[in-house]
Amino acid sequence: MEHVLIVDTQQDYWTDLTHQSPQSEVQIHTFPLWKEAQQSIQHIRFFLIILNAGTSDAHAIELTWKLKQQADAPEIIIITDRPNADEAEQAIRSGAWEYILRPSKASELIPLIKRIAVYSNNRLAAHQTDETPGAMFEGIAGDSPQIKSCLAFASQAAQSDAHVLIRGETGTGKELLAWAIHKNSPRANNNFVVVDCAALPETLVESTLFGHERGAFTGADKVQDGLIKQADGGTLFLDEVGELSPSIQKSFLRVLEEHAYRRVGGKEELTSDFRLLSATNKDLDQGVQHGTFREDLLFRLRSFMIELPPLRDRKEDIRYIIQHHLPRLCSRVG
Repeated sequence: MEHVLIVDTQQDYWTDLTHQSPQSEVQIHTFPLWKEAQQSIQHIRFFLIILNAGTSDAHAIELTWKLKQQADAPEIIIITDRPNADEAEQAIRSGAWEYILRPSKASELIPLIKRIAVYSNNRLAAHQTDETPGAMFEGIAGDSPQIKSCLAFASQAAQSDAHVLIRGETGTGKELLAWAIHKNSPRANNNFVVVDCAALPETLVESTLFGHERGAFTGADKVQDGLIKQADGGTLFLDEVGELSPSIQKSFLRVLEEHAYRRVGGKEELTSDFRLLSATNKDLDQGVQHGTFREDLLFRLRSFMIELPPLRDRKEDIRYIIQHHLPRLCSRVG
């Protein structure tokens, strides 16, 4: 039996869907408020959750983002009576399957629900075979529940084009995980461009990222493409993104929103189709509170968020790491 959860104050609207859904295949559970639905989530695996954008006791987009952080995350549909383009973009970036105008009849959603059910079953079957997230990410050693959870998130993120923010202490393997996400994504055959935000001199940040025109500054004797252009068709990885200055944060936000930019000293608007991965060892929410990091940029960066645990919190992985590195080290030193 498959289960669908619907959170919407308009309970009467869903009557025809409840009656027409084949009870042998899909069972519909409806609640007017999110707090009333939470009890069911603890006991039932829902492959799909339908949220009203105007859910009165929870923000649908924030809720979608939180739900999509789960290892076995359900798919999310957000319905609305008043569509909003900005809200639609935020919903999709937060991981929603669809952001749609409420149909005249709820039963019109049945074909969509069936498609999602097929997708969910296929994904579940893939996780139950040898093609586990760990098998996808060779080079990342460990078998602890913490690292398995990270790899499950990474596996899900790799199949989408959503931005990913990886957080963890120095040495936890943030760049390695970002590389693995890229190599398991549809962009794997294109460039993986690394930007070390902590090492970029303030005076060269813009020209390094955006490129420059000839004569834009002293020493600019020719046109130079920036790293954003080099990542066109591939992945741009911003390491230690929390080190970006406020002025660059503002410039980069526009690039993320429109994938358009200008070289330093240039007038022509250029485009770059890149997928963004970023990493930080800082708490960027605190940065927002202290005014050192833009809240709107942080929202864009973390469509997915993966928290990498330090080794001290997963000591059972030490032997896996030793087994992974020992043959290479022995071979190198003879």
